[in-house]
Amino acid sequence: MSLWRSITRFAQEPAPSFVFEISEAGIAYAAGGRCGFEAFPPGTLLTSPVEDNLRMPNEAADAIERISPANGGGKKRRSAALILPDHAVRISLLDFDSFPSSPEERQALVRFRVKKTIPFDIESASVSYWVQPAGNSKKNVDVIVVTVAFEILARYEALFRGAGFQPGEVTASSLAALELYREPGVAVIAKLAGSILSVMALDDGQLRLFRCLPVEDSSDGEILSVLQPTFAYVEDELGRSVGKLVTCGLERAPAGLKVPVELLRSRLGPVNPSNAGLLGYMEAM
Repeated sequence: MSLWRSITRFAQEPAPSFVFEISEAGIAYAAGGRCGFEAFPPGTLLTSPVEDNLRMPNEAADAIERISPANGGGKKRRSAALILPDHAVRISLLDFDSFPSSPEERQALVRFRVKKTIPFDIESASVSYWVQPAGNSKKNVDVIVVTVAFEILARYEALFRGAGFQPGEVTASSLAALELYREPGVAVIAKLAGSILSVMALDDGQLRLFRCLPVEDSSDGEILSVLQPTFAYVEDELGRSVGKLVTCGLERAPAGLKVPVELLRSRLGPVNPSNAGLLGYMEAM
């Protein structure tokens, strides 16, 4: 079973009527068998884990209105899944020798571990976690943690509620996009969305490393300065070399890498940094 499907248990829940992925570039959407993209005017949204992302909320609301079908005058809100930019949340991987069975104890332990690593107050944040086995001889447990400030999340959700939607499932772009890569072995996925580079290391489909950081000019040298230490870390931690680099949003593979490079692909259509999460989510459906 893929990581995305296993951590969201999507197959056990009713599918939402609409799926939206929001980014600095605009909104990718899927509903009723149709997919599309509505661009934002420049500066409408600037991603941040600590500051209001919606710099021009009226323009964002207008974009949603243009892609939303009429509700037929009904008062019932339409169910929607919302995929947020990576840089609006914090994604962490925690390692435990053992993990409590009680949900309350798990939540308290996860919050304790992440509170010193996030740039906002843990008491003012939504914290979700998913457990995956570490798959090593020590039988440790790896926990994927997604943390987002209440204020940031509330602003995104209010934007869609104002258009008559009820955001149910909320996730991050790169986590949803993991459904697009299912091959065995060790691979690194690099997704460049504007000036934000997200890097994920996978070991037989399980997430082993996640990094999300701003880059100034996305030159080969700058991208390599992130990827080369990542490759070295993965080899040290897993005892195996990276077998493949999978890219999304990079105009070309950085020169100097000695691994095969391929584009992130979907059977549903071309993948780009603004729709990778949406297409991954649709694959899981």
